[in-house]
Formats: sequence, C-alpha cells, structure tokens
Amino acid sequence: MRPDSLDPVPLRTFVAVAELGSFTAAAEAGGYTQSAVSRQIAALEDACGVELFVRGARGVRPTPAGDHLLPHARALLERHAETARAVAELRRLDAGAVRAGTFATAGAVLLPRALAAFRERHPAVRVEVREGLTEELLPLLEAGDLDLAVVSTHKAAEPSGVELVRLCEDPLLVALPKGHRLARRRRVPLAELAEESWIVADSPPAVAALHARCAAAGFVPHTPLRAAEWITKLGLVEAGCGVTLVPAMAAGALGGRVALRPLTPDPPRRTVYAAVARHARRAPAVTAFLDGLRAVVAEVTAAGAG
Repeated sequence: MRPDSLDPVPLRTFVAVAELGSFTAAAEAGGYTQSAVSRQIAALEDACGVELFVRGARGVRPTPAGDHLLPHARALLERHAETARAVAELRRLDAGAVRAGTFATAGAVLLPRALAAFRERHPAVRVEVREGLTEELLPLLEAGDLDLAVVSTHKAAEPSGVELVRLCEDPLLVALPKGHRLARRRRVPLAELAEESWIVADSPPAVAALHARCAAAGFVPHTPLRAAEWITKLGLVEAGCGVTLVPAMAAGALGGRVALRPLTPDPPRRTVYAAVARHARRAPAVTAFLDGLRAVVAEVTAAGAG
C-alpha cells in the first residue's frame, strides 16, 4: 500500500479502539456510531491486508499486526497534529518569515518604523530586509526571493507575478545650499536652475529622468557630479558644489543641513508602491507587514501635511 493512502481519520479510530478495547467506547469518544467505527476499521484492515483486531465477547484486542501498527499510527497522528499546530502558528503569526525589500529613501524613513511596530506585535516572525533599486527588487519578487518590496515609479512594463499596492505620492524637492541665491524663495522655478551643477546618481535611468524633467523647462542639465548615496549628495550640496533633487519623504532625515524647496511650475513627484509577490498575497505575515507599512505612510503623510 502507498503511504499516502493512510487516512488519519481511521488511524485515529484504530488507536481509540486499541486503547479503549471496544468499538462502542471508541464510537462514543469520537462522536461516531458503532457501525461507522466498524466500517473505518474494516476499511483500514482492507488497506493493510491484515486483521488488526481479535473480536471477542469481552471486547476487542489488537492482533500481532495491530500491535505492530499501533506505535506507528500514534507517531503519524502526532506528526499530523504537529503539522496542524504549525499551520495554526502561521495563521496566528506565531511563526514564519517576511522577506522585504526597499529602495534607499523608504529604507531610511518608512521601513524602520514599520519594522519596529511589526516586531513589537509579532516577535516570533522573522523579518529579512534587502535594499536595492526598484529595477533590482522587482526581479527578486518575480523569482520568489522576496515576498514584498517598497518600490517607486519605474519606466519598465508592469511586472508579471507582482501586485502593486499604491502607498503614496512623494513630491521631489530641490536641495540648495543654505546660502544659495534662491534659498529664500518659497518655491523655485526649475528654469532658474539651468546654470547649476546637478548632482545625480551615476545610472542611465537617473540621468535620463533628470534630463526629461529639465527639458520641459527648456534646458539641458550640467551633471558633472555623480553620486549614488544620499549622504554624499547632501555633503556636496551643503558645501555649495551643486544642487540635487530630494524626495519629500526624506526631508525629515536631512536635519536642516540644506534648503529644500518645491519646484514650479509642475512639481515632479514619484509614486511609491508596495509590490507584493504572487506567492505571498495570502501570507498572513506579509498582509500584516503591508498593513503596518500603510499605517506608517499615513502617519508620515499627515506629519508632512501638518
């Protein structure tokens, strides 16, 4: 017989009959009729190809074959119970893991708060975090190496196998040295920055995005300074070496070291999403983590509006 043909229901009845010594007692304990117990034992005996009980006037007792099967049946039922407990733990968020990805700004502003709140509520769930660009994170989601990731507006086609959940719109501000001629303006016309040195990440998508924005204002940006990390960009701006675009989401983390101003006439912005992999859409831990991200975004947005 194949192992997968062993149904736990008749096995449980078999153990009850062996321990109680009676079909009647096993039926009462399991909530069955006596005939139902008899049918279950008969079906199990047919599957095993041997008699499992000696039937007598004083009850039943296991045959040698029944004695041999009994400890294995108990062990299998215990493993079944352990599996059921493991499933329950996942549903109660008493176990499991979340593999999250994030781009840098969200990793500095959104993710720490969401992670801290999640760990406080669900300390038994392990959380792994990887930082990367949106174009790096999406393939990891599609490949099943991440469960969800915070990503921003991207130029690629909508990814397959990934659900995009909109979190917020994040305006882009221009970062100026505090002594800059435009630093006292409430809003800065993009066209008035045509002669500035621009600090931009040294990647084709970042340079192309800046050129597209500046083209609408009638100029080609001068980009002699290439820097990937925000701390480098901030240091260059603070030292008066150039200007750069900064997500409004990151404004609070910059500590007032530079002047941040909205651009006119059409303030650039990006959309921030939580991208959830197809395999993780029904995972309770992922759903809870996503709910936490939404709550943090609501708090950050409300603070920015205030």
